[in-house]
Amino acid sequence: MSLDDHKRDFSSNARLPGISALAVVIGLLSTLAAFVLLNLIRLFTNLFFFGSFSFVDRSPALNTLGPWVVLIPIAGGLIVGLMARYGSDKIRGHGIPEAIEAILFGKSRMSPKVAILKPLSSGIVIGSGGPFGAEGPIIMTGGALGSLLAQCFKVTAAERKTLLVAGAAAGMTAVFGTPVAAVLLAVELLLFEWRPRSFLPVAVACAVAGFARAVFFGTAPLFPLQTAEPSAMSLVSCAVAGVLSGALASGLSAALYKVEDLFARLPIHWMWWPALGGIVVGIGGFVEPRALGVGYDVIGDLLHQHIALQFAVALLVVKAVMWVIALGSGTSGGVLAPLLMLGAGLGVVLGHVLPGGEPSLWPLVCMAATLGATLGAPLTAIVFAFGLTHDANALLPLLAATLVAHGFATVVMKRSIMTEKIARRGYHIYREYGVDPLERHYVDEVMSRTVEAIDAHVTVRDALATYFGTNQTRRAYPVISNEAVLGVIDRAALERIRELSTRTVATATTATSNIAIANGASNGATTDTLPDPLDTRIGDLLQDAPPVALPHETCRLVATRLAVHGLERLPVVADRKSLRLIGIVSRSDLIKPSLGHFEEEQKRERFRRIGFWSNAGKQTLAAAQKETPSHS
Repeated sequence: MSLDDHKRDFSSNARLPGISALAVVIGLLSTLAAFVLLNLIRLFTNLFFFGSFSFVDRSPALNTLGPWVVLIPIAGGLIVGLMARYGSDKIRGHGIPEAIEAILFGKSRMSPKVAILKPLSSGIVIGSGGPFGAEGPIIMTGGALGSLLAQCFKVTAAERKTLLVAGAAAGMTAVFGTPVAAVLLAVELLLFEWRPRSFLPVAVACAVAGFARAVFFGTAPLFPLQTAEPSAMSLVSCAVAGVLSGALASGLSAALYKVEDLFARLPIHWMWWPALGGIVVGIGGFVEPRALGVGYDVIGDLLHQHIALQFAVALLVVKAVMWVIALGSGTSGGVLAPLLMLGAGLGVVLGHVLPGGEPSLWPLVCMAATLGATLGAPLTAIVFAFGLTHDANALLPLLAATLVAHGFATVVMKRSIMTEKIARRGYHIYREYGVDPLERHYVDEVMSRTVEAIDAHVTVRDALATYFGTNQTRRAYPVISNEAVLGVIDRAALERIRELSTRTVATATTATSNIAIANGASNGATTDTLPDPLDTRIGDLLQDAPPVALPHETCRLVATRLAVHGLERLPVVADRKSLRLIGIVSRSDLIKPSLGHFEEEQKRERFRRIGFWSNAGKQTLAAAQKETPSHS
């Protein structure tokens, strides 16, 4: 085998097929959960607004309650507040931050209560007019199902994370019919890594959910749309739309957490906050009934230009106020659908003034740009918009505007709407990630090949004198017997034996003196002396199998092994069978890849000059200097 045969593009994982098989089951369970959640929303909508036990899809805007409609969201908020207080406070909020927190800080363990109470509470809130979408709750519910299934098997925390995310992404697929966007959401927002071991099971779950969705919801896109091909002038309009969408996203995020801070100052328990938020929702629903509930019908009308400009502006202002206050109160509901509606409303306004594309293009573009900037997931937003509409002509404008909006938001906002809530709980999330320099390099690239070792037959006394005297050059040395590594010995271990030797000699001397006194000194009584620990062979001190490094292992794996065993260096062996010593790797060796990464990131270099300035530019500058009079 050549030296490079062990180097792979991706790490191998024999457990991947088993985890993928579990992901298939999770994809089916999440699709079923999505079906249950959407039917719960329909059921509670009919119960609250129409007084009937029915699963028929009806908009709360069609109610005939008049002013009494104000009480419905208050009742829903009160019920959910009680459920959160006496059931689980994890059902509060829009679901995605809670899923991220469980992934990063809870070893991806979620409770059965969340799997039951989250869809139930969301069905009550949205069914009572809450201006939310079903995607956040289904992401939380699907994630809980994935986590619970994983907890029934002997898996690692990393594998449990994969299954949690698989359930969350599969739930989003089932609700919206956008499997590719759901996979991208997992990559951009939930997994915090790009590895086949996690990416593939998530993709499998989304694919299964995508096919299973056809049984419950059909295969048609949620908002079918077809726009004309954009012109070159559209690029400028996309930039304008991107900046304004980024500003809208930043403003909504800031307003949300300002409202949350105001609720936190209230002198009452948080259990009552959703009911207070329900007051605003109820008033808004009385003024603009179409602002109540999920509002998928409103999003469709905005995309197809079926709503007049004046009415659209009024509707969206009311929707924004309702959504910000209700979500800030800590109730249960999602953010995607409201963001889609608000972004599409911005596009309706801009469609009357932006050149370079038909008016129906801009609601779609602003919808995706606002979503991408708010979540900090631009690729998800682009593909999500395409999955909702199947409008291929809009892909290029979607790309341009969403990336501009994302760039604007990353400059203006320190954190996204998803991570701000987690930061307020004392956790920091850094969402940028790249290939770890320690993953890119292997032990045989950084190890020291010249190794000084101690023979196993050397005594402790000789080792202290020879290797750990005044001329000591290493902190620790590998111990070998017939070229095979027995372990590593350091000064601290040998010094403990020296102290033991001192105590042993003192004890033996005292015992001999006591015997001599008892028997009479003239008798010349003696006793056998205890063996001196300093005469122990080094090899006899090493009984357990030693931790070692292999040349084909990554520096990251070896760094982890050093941390687990509390060591500073490891012997490098040719293989685990022979344990033949071929080198040594220390913590200082593992710094080398990081130094190279630092130079790549920080060291600025220029290898060439632009031809104009290096030739003609220099001549022109020299001629100008000759013609310029001196002012000395």
